[in-house]
Amino acid sequence: MKKFLILCLLLALIFILYVSMTNKNDGMSIRQKILKTVYPVLTSINRITGSNTSVLTNEAGSKPVVSLYDINVTMNNGTLRSMSTFKGRKVLIVNTASDCGYTGQYEELQQLYQKYKGQIEILGFPANDFKEQEKGSDEDISSFCKINYGVTFPLVQKSVVVKGQAQNEVYQWLTNKEKNGWTSKSPSWNFSKYLVNEDGVLTHYFDPAVSPLSKEIELAIQTPANVQ
Repeated sequence: MKKFLILCLLLALIFILYVSMTNKNDGMSIRQKILKTVYPVLTSINRITGSNTSVLTNEAGSKPVVSLYDINVTMNNGTLRSMSTFKGRKVLIVNTASDCGYTGQYEELQQLYQKYKGQIEILGFPANDFKEQEKGSDEDISSFCKINYGVTFPLVQKSVVVKGQAQNEVYQWLTNKEKNGWTSKSPSWNFSKYLVNEDGVLTHYFDPAVSPLSKEIELAIQTPANVQ
């Protein structure tokens, strides 16, 4: 049964690719348009196979050793912003890319942002770390997100999210147990998601195939900090 479903999805994918290639392109590269079109098929395959769907939860409620709020980030427009400005709200931190199979999640992230506005902040961290799927400039990235996905949540200046000397300071905190107090889990691919609660505690990690509109993420957002 599982093989049959995968075959059906692959046939649907072929049809979608044909439609994408024969339609006019609205400011996106052919690759980007195809990726946007096939995203629903990719997520269906992920659900069937269970790939890239891991969810980690800080069940012990381990507190950070170093405060996330002491870190400053450079935003997409070049301005410096303190993470302390997000105190009192949950923050979903996502490493993003414009040429990835999961790029369609920009639209879902925007829907989540609008649905829980005031309760959650979403921070996109564009990065070229996985198969060089974000080659554009900060200006290119901002324009791409707004025109094609209606993104209004904040984007950080393009940076490195994988471990190494050049790793963004926020990701140094997210991927180091000695700083966040809980986990050293690195992003497994573009659109990995980390959730920080209202008190600056890292509470969840979600793999790329976990939709921003999934029950797991929405429940985590709805759960008060004192019961997580």
